[in-house]
Amino acid sequence: MSRQGFLVVLSGPSSVGKDTLLEAVLGHIPDMVYSVSATTRPPRPGERHGVDYYFLSDEEFRELIRNDGLLEWAEYCDYLYGTPRAFVEEMVAQGKIVISDIDIQGAEQLRRTMPDGVFIFLMPPSLEELRRRIMRRATDSPEAIASRMARAEEEMHSIVNYDYWILNADLAQAVEDLKAIIRAESLRVKRGGYKEVGESL
Repeated sequence: MSRQGFLVVLSGPSSVGKDTLLEAVLGHIPDMVYSVSATTRPPRPGERHGVDYYFLSDEEFRELIRNDGLLEWAEYCDYLYGTPRAFVEEMVAQGKIVISDIDIQGAEQLRRTMPDGVFIFLMPPSLEELRRRIMRRATDSPEAIASRMARAEEEMHSIVNYDYWILNADLAQAVEDLKAIIRAESLRVKRGGYKEVGESL
């Protein structure tokens, strides 16, 4: 069935569980593909170039900016992050559902460049639980943890700019909520999937 593709943007505070949620749904939703972001931060243990991120030098990243090769980009914790344009536009044109993990600043830009996108905010059960999740990573200094928590509290206010929100208290429920949102959005009349059915009636 012919259907217009669309972009799904998943945002939320650091360590809220975006990567875990994405891993749980990818491969289980037909025609869904993941948009790998580009970044200037160094890889963490186990991360792979082109799979988790495109790990670029500062100059390589800024070259993409100059050539309009990014749909959006933002600076977070002294590193640059962005969404490569070509992959997203090509997949949407092919009718795919493109999902990406993008921060608040980037999502604001994407609302302008991809107005038909679906924007979802992932919420932690509480700020205290979020702090525990950040500390479990064991990669941040006390100062960095305090900075991430302060930023998280600020980011919570951005939820009003999103189309949907999901509470990430229970992973299985969060997965079902995300699948329900994507299913509903796939059936929106403006996506055009009904046209082939209508022609056969």
